[in-house]
Amino acid sequence: MEKKLGNYTLITANNQYTDVMKQVVFDVLVEYGLEPGAIDFCLDDVEKYYFERGGYFVVILDEKAKVVATGGLYPLDNGSVELRKMYLLAAHRSKGLGQWMLTTLLEKASALGFKRIELDTASVLKEAISLYKKNGFQLFESDHIVARCDQAYELIL
Repeated sequence: MEKKLGNYTLITANNQYTDVMKQVVFDVLVEYGLEPGAIDFCLDDVEKYYFERGGYFVVILDEKAKVVATGGLYPLDNGSVELRKMYLLAAHRSKGLGQWMLTTLLEKASALGFKRIELDTASVLKEAISLYKKNGFQLFESDHIVARCDQAYELIL
């Protein structure tokens, strides 16, 4: 998949982007006072942890082909899919890129046959939470919320 929005290109990720994907995710986590950790293992091999499980992962590149955003769909054992690792570097926010990526991932989740999408987030990620709510995500009680997160949202597709 390749999609264009202005000078940005959204593409299907693969393991060639591992180091830069991790850098984007870790930079945003640190920006918000959150700790990168063991739960980020899936970034070491997106081909295995996302695609081989029936999921998906994308990155957004700027005009210099630098990764500025990440996002993935991670299939869960309950038949739902989890929106994971959706992060956007600060210098590229407020340009519609988060909405573009989220719309793309929601369309892909539906195309893959998923009927429900969920996500964990931290309350300090106010812009992300606003984006999720704007797109119909609702708070729910998750039984597997990760340590650095304090909220879970779901959307029925």
